[in-house]
Amino acid sequence: MDRLQLRIDEMENPTCLGIDPSPEVVPDFLFQKGKELYKKDINCALEYAIYEFGRRLINSTADIVPAVKPQLAFYESYGTAGMKALEKTMLYAQDRGMLVVADAKRGDIGSTCEAYARAFLGETTIADLKFRAFPADIITVQPYTGWDGIKPFLDAVCEYKAGIFLLCRTSNPSAKDLQDLELSDGRAVVQILAELITKWGQSSVSEKYILSALGAVVAATYPEEARRLRAIMPHTFFLVPGYGAQGAGAADAVAGFRADGSGAIVSASRSIATAYKKFDYPPEKFEQAARAETIEMREKLNKALNHRQTKEEKWQV
Repeated sequence: MDRLQLRIDEMENPTCLGIDPSPEVVPDFLFQKGKELYKKDINCALEYAIYEFGRRLINSTADIVPAVKPQLAFYESYGTAGMKALEKTMLYAQDRGMLVVADAKRGDIGSTCEAYARAFLGETTIADLKFRAFPADIITVQPYTGWDGIKPFLDAVCEYKAGIFLLCRTSNPSAKDLQDLELSDGRAVVQILAELITKWGQSSVSEKYILSALGAVVAATYPEEARRLRAIMPHTFFLVPGYGAQGAGAADAVAGFRADGSGAIVSASRSIATAYKKFDYPPEKFEQAARAETIEMREKLNKALNHRQTKEEKWQV
């Protein structure tokens, strides 16, 4: 996670650009352009529209945003066209200097997770051929299968200098159905998971930023919980969803940052991609509006961080 923290520090921006190319979010003119270019070849038309959507968002923000997070479910929903667009989007983002977080939420038994780890973080070898399937720097993982489902990812992280984010406190309203369940000793499932994330990532804590390569997804929609989880996971990097369209504000989003303002990045997708409606731009200029929204988000987050740090300093005096 050191590379991610370094990019955040260089840009003074703890923002992650989420790319969720759902049919409701991708402007219609891109699909129409794809149809014009490729006539009756629906797969090529879809690939064009989905890739162009991501490319324009990346192009308009790469100089101010350290990382991009494509949501794989939306790409998968377009079939092979979507997966081709995903690979191209990842490569383009890296060419523009952005780190890529594959929001895949993968997880299974050990052998399957080895394949997932190769697909997104490492290399696949067939005979004497080696290739990267989907070149990500970090991947989101669900931890329900336990250690033997995490270890293959952690092995890949160490070998390829990558990272993983384990789902811990998610942003959805029904997260409490499982994550808030109490065990016999009074601890909640989410607390147990946080303790395991700390334990599993202990061997990968870096010297420079004192951050584990094993991060956690901790939603902005539960700010009080984020503060408690930070106490349990002091060296864990947080990926913070829930800002913007899901209802969380800047103060909520920075609740789980470390005391010095490091150790977390806030993701936003819909609020950035559809900002042209907010700023009254035509859909054809959605990327310009996305840049304006990203700058506004950066300023709000930095202001909230400064306010929080000032408040904490007053308490210490």
